[in-house]
Amino acid sequence: MHPLGLLPAFSVQPVAAVMAYLLMFVVLFMVLYGIRHFAFTMSRLVGTQRHPYLDIAVAQWPMITVFIAAHNEEKVIAGCIEALLKTDYPADRMMIIPVNDRSSDATAQIINGYDERFPSRLAPFHRTSGKPGKSAALKDALRFAEGDIAIIFDADYVPGRGLLKQLVAPFFDPEVGAVMGRVVPVNSGANLLTRLLDLERSAGYQVDQQARMNMNLMPQYGGTVGGVRMSAVEAVGGWHDDTLAEDTDITFRLMFNGWKTVYTNRSECYEEVPEEWPVRIKQVKRWAKGHNQVLARHWWKFVTSPYLTLGQRVDGMLLLFVFVIPLIMLAGWCLALGLYFLNAGSLLSQLIPVFALMVYGTLGNFAAFFEIVIAVLIDGNRRRLRLLPLNMLGFMVSLFAISGAVWSLLLDALFKREMVWDKTARYRNEVKNA
Repeated sequence: MHPLGLLPAFSVQPVAAVMAYLLMFVVLFMVLYGIRHFAFTMSRLVGTQRHPYLDIAVAQWPMITVFIAAHNEEKVIAGCIEALLKTDYPADRMMIIPVNDRSSDATAQIINGYDERFPSRLAPFHRTSGKPGKSAALKDALRFAEGDIAIIFDADYVPGRGLLKQLVAPFFDPEVGAVMGRVVPVNSGANLLTRLLDLERSAGYQVDQQARMNMNLMPQYGGTVGGVRMSAVEAVGGWHDDTLAEDTDITFRLMFNGWKTVYTNRSECYEEVPEEWPVRIKQVKRWAKGHNQVLARHWWKFVTSPYLTLGQRVDGMLLLFVFVIPLIMLAGWCLALGLYFLNAGSLLSQLIPVFALMVYGTLGNFAAFFEIVIAVLIDGNRRRLRLLPLNMLGFMVSLFAISGAVWSLLLDALFKREMVWDKTARYRNEVKNA
């Protein structure tokens, strides 16, 4: 009998044997992710919940700079600015810098209107040239930060009154380099897509991120609804503008250089999620390309860092490979079809239970089936569970979008093509003038 327990016939079918080995590797890889998701779910369900900085409400608050990344954001920029002006953070200890990156709509006029009304609180940065993309715009704007703490929002986010204090509080710990709050869709009831994305966000933050915080693993700074310590960013090489995922890039560079990232689950902020599938596909492709850029650049420094525990290394590497999984699963399906046509059907029948685990363990764009269930129950929205079977639709779309993004990234590297930033569309109808 073959060491893996496969059919003896494979000894005379070397091609099928190699394919069977590769398929077993795919299965084992997916089982590893299934165990990871289950561990996160149990940590969130019965583990000790860590919110170490939640009780800090009165303090000598440091000077902070709040950046709002904006490119053609006339539909949403006013809402974000107004919400920030109404926060309970001391007005004399914060500066708001809307970063208008070459907008061609009314974004600049709206920002300037607020600047005229609140000149002591706003310092607009109008960017008219330079590299495209959010990361490049923020790199230019961060030079004007006042204080050591930079809080960053996308223009469609609406922060609550107490959010800034909650995001700043962890920085009283001198080892903290970045902080991330929870993102909640504000337009979740718009259509089927937004409802599915709401499930994904709920699992990703309510379970996945909080479990990492509980287990002292790798909470991820997400590029918005969070902040960074400027001195820490400078210490690890500064803000990089040559990646589509500057948030993942800075998370890993901070971690493998000894800085901590903190997730605050109760610090909620509201965003618009895509309401159209083409917009969603472009968003996923951008995330996938940026994430895999970070994987290619930093994996070795990460696994060899003396500042990380074994658990952090394992979790970080699994996080880095998240946007490679669809390609691996697609390869697995191709291998299974190949074995079928090579008359290896009996092997495939033995693997059916494992394939079922792979399918249910990857529902909702890598948020496992049980993570979504627990997140929905914790949020108190049981009726949303009826949508769980439809998450396969979102997963299939993401699978092919991410696979295409990986291929595009390889072509970019081969032909030295410049990266392209695809802006996410906004859907609010009102344009508020200052």
